[in-house]
Amino acid sequence: MTHRYIPHSEGDRQALLEAIGCSSVEELFATIPAPFRVREPLQVGGPLSEAELLAHLEGLAAANAQVRSHTSFLGAGAYDHFIPSLVRHLAGRAEFYTAYTPYQPEISQGTLQAIFEFQTLICQLTGMDVANASLYDGASATAEAALMARRVTRRRKVFLARSLHPEYRQVVATYLAGAAGDLVEVPFRDGVTDGDWLEGHVDGETACVIVQSPNVFGGVEDLAPLADVAHRQGALLVAIVAEPISLGLLRPPGEQGADIVAGEGQGFGIPLSFGGPYLGFFATRDAHVRAMPGRLVGETVDREGRRGYVLTMATREQHIRREQATSNICTNEGLCALMAAIYLATMGKEGLREVARLNLNKAAYTRDRLGALPGFRLKFRAPTFNEFVLEPPAPPARLLERLEAERILGGVDLGRWYPELRPALLVCVTETHARADIDRLAEALGRLGRA
Repeated sequence: MTHRYIPHSEGDRQALLEAIGCSSVEELFATIPAPFRVREPLQVGGPLSEAELLAHLEGLAAANAQVRSHTSFLGAGAYDHFIPSLVRHLAGRAEFYTAYTPYQPEISQGTLQAIFEFQTLICQLTGMDVANASLYDGASATAEAALMARRVTRRRKVFLARSLHPEYRQVVATYLAGAAGDLVEVPFRDGVTDGDWLEGHVDGETACVIVQSPNVFGGVEDLAPLADVAHRQGALLVAIVAEPISLGLLRPPGEQGADIVAGEGQGFGIPLSFGGPYLGFFATRDAHVRAMPGRLVGETVDREGRRGYVLTMATREQHIRREQATSNICTNEGLCALMAAIYLATMGKEGLREVARLNLNKAAYTRDRLGALPGFRLKFRAPTFNEFVLEPPAPPARLLERLEAERILGGVDLGRWYPELRPALLVCVTETHARADIDRLAEALGRLGRA
């Protein structure tokens, strides 16, 4: 039975708030936007029978927008890619439905092998030596990378590129809020990290520099010189990949000097699903393996020489390291990791490279079409993968509303994250877009931009 302490008096409540450094309950939950805070008991109604509950849920589902009826050019960390039917067929087998931590290797060989294959594929794609058994998502993997870099270097200062996804930056700040240290924001120039600024500010107290490539603007970062800047001061370079399909075409971060590569694996055969569940991946060099969070599955042989798989390392707090743990990550996202492994094995090297090339070429065609529209211009000149930033002649919010009326989800208004860039529209194109879809977007924007 799990016991939970509930403060019964105002004095108890205030003592708990003081212990965690908050003056009020409102301050504790200040990061939750006010419109979404519950201020009165939930009105959930009385109990329902199973039949009544199913009917109620079906009614709620019917109210959802039919996104597939729209042509979507959204991106910004969640990407619509074609998923071969084989992925759902294999991952949907009953053996995998309850994928959980394989504590007992003698009865978990299939699960362990699937995770081992996933780790191997991630190492091949990132150019790193070792990968773990996956994390929650790209944002939390980024935060775990920051914590790991602090452990490895025994330093506190973390440099975050401003071109890193804003929600990833927010998660890092949340993770580090209770840990002493500094977060330093690195400015961007022409859509990529400002290396000159970075060189003038990284010092001997810096634990790591965290850079995303392709970044939130779609820009492809040149990681090698950024790694040199970090390494000259004894810091680590952390490369974040939010669009994993890019690894099929771009030079692996490990070959550019990255010490940790982490990111989001949703693009590898995992549907958008209105925001989750997604899949964090995490890879590093052998020298840092004992500081890595999560679990590591390894291959071995039994005493009769037969191949087998085991949890080689499990650095979480509950059953192994306790207070010495590197992380409190308590899942291996087994089913999502399996889907990613099946997708990558199905596509193969050439298939993944072809998908990445389609993304690059279709985005380039779209960029040229939209950038040539009267009143529109490209915001940055840096090379991009499958996303780019467009400066429209009208407020993006107004354009997006009118596009949606024509069943087009035209992109993401970057103004909410980067007010200084207004007006700025982030457009994403993947292999799922036909040329007719792109031409339809261009025609609609050209017409609406003149209105």
